[in-house]
Amino acid sequence: MEPYIHTVQYYETDRMGITHHSNYIRWMEEARVVLLSEIGWPLEKLEEIGLGIPTVSVDCKYKQTTTFADRVAVTAKLVKWGGVRMTLAYEMRKEDGTLACTANSEHCFLDREGRIVRLQRDYPDFYQAFIGLLQEQDT
Repeated sequence: MEPYIHTVQYYETDRMGITHHSNYIRWMEEARVVLLSEIGWPLEKLEEIGLGIPTVSVDCKYKQTTTFADRVAVTAKLVKWGGVRMTLAYEMRKEDGTLACTANSEHCFLDREGRIVRLQRDYPDFYQAFIGLLQEQDT
């Protein structure tokens, strides 16, 4: 999968002229939404069938600052998959290849009533899309 490219906006910077740390988490979400679309399951489709993917935890390690107008490539990779929870790893690199941030996010799957969903049983097509993603990443 190709990285998601984000251009740092002026409003994302702080008084020091660097990107505020909270924005990296937003970029992770943007990359995650693109990844879901690329495997054939855009967020709109998931909402339509009543499936939510809340974030359970986030861990970021900031390596290098970014500033206004920097283009940042955000790579999202599925690293842990169990059918009830998933973990994604992210790398965010500046245009020159400099590593700006590494991160992980963990998510679960909920129905409209907020109950945990077992994808293999309840949404087998969506489950298989993740199996396909794991196989593609391994090649």
